[in-house]
Amino acid sequence: MKAIRHVIKITCQNPLYLRIFLLSIVTAMATTAIIYGAMVKRVELTVNGQTVKVATAKRTLAEVLDDEGITVREYDYTSVPLTAKIKDGDRIVVQSAVPVILSDEGQRRIIFTPEPTVGEALQRLGISLRHEDRVHPPLNAAVTPNTMIVIDRVRTVVEETRETIPYEVVENKDATLPQGKTKVIQEGEEGTVVTKRENVYVNGRKIAQRTIARKVEKPKQDKVIAVGAQKPVTVLSASSPDVHTVTKNGMTFGVKKILRNVSLTAYDAGPESTGKSEKHPHYGITYTGTKVQEGRTAAVDPQVIPLGWWFYIEGVGLRRAEDIGSAVKGKKIDLYVDSAEDADRFGLKRGYTVYVIGPEKPGNTK
Repeated sequence: MKAIRHVIKITCQNPLYLRIFLLSIVTAMATTAIIYGAMVKRVELTVNGQTVKVATAKRTLAEVLDDEGITVREYDYTSVPLTAKIKDGDRIVVQSAVPVILSDEGQRRIIFTPEPTVGEALQRLGISLRHEDRVHPPLNAAVTPNTMIVIDRVRTVVEETRETIPYEVVENKDATLPQGKTKVIQEGEEGTVVTKRENVYVNGRKIAQRTIARKVEKPKQDKVIAVGAQKPVTVLSASSPDVHTVTKNGMTFGVKKILRNVSLTAYDAGPESTGKSEKHPHYGITYTGTKVQEGRTAAVDPQVIPLGWWFYIEGVGLRRAEDIGSAVKGKKIDLYVDSAEDADRFGLKRGYTVYVIGPEKPGNTK
């Protein structure tokens, strides 16, 4: 310090030295100003949408923001890193993050994002979306503090199932089979149907289903059963009990069986009815060996009226079952007459009631 005061004293005593000293100080100050001016950068700083122009000699963005009193948190956005060196003319953007509520597939969490729209916020967070996923609010909606972003994960799944087609039991009446009897005509087999369904799931929960295809892979085969419909044949014998006692034309007799709705026809002994001429050795001889007689002889179905038995036809009278015929089946009786003309004239008559009596003629008369 003594040396400096000595220099100043000498300088002040000598006008030439004084001028030189003052000139040195001015020169140093000018140099300092030039150097400082060269260090100052003019930058445009936009913070949360508000733009200001700043002249600064700070080197990094962090120093500039600190100098401007701007705090940058972990989730905030800066257009350049905080450690980046500032250059004159830089335009720097700083955007503060805001809290939003994110519900993704029903799972909620709070996140911070500086992005202005929902779509940009999800992209920044690395959240990918499938084509079917739904987002609310829309991707182009603005993000504001405490915005709730809901992502519903939608998944469409096509499922294929095989189902059994149960067979049915079909019963058909069979007149050749006795009543109460059954016979399996065709065994049943189950079929298979393949169904394709489209299921829609939202956040893992199925909300919709529709059938898109249905195909019979194997057709079912119904079980077919024949059910006996043949009426049981009552076998009559002389010892069979009488079921009724009737009185006809002054005769009272017991009846073992009553036939209703019987058809009547007539035949003669000639070739048109029997195929036998008068020269035939059995011309006029019945199946039971008796000689035909009008008013007595009749052809019957032995399964209905036993041969040799007497029966009474309502409105006609007594007849005896002595003959058979290829066309005489069931409840049909062919009455013998002496001439072909009478047989033709008789024709076919229906609706008669017949009382089956037995091997003995009523009144025991011959």
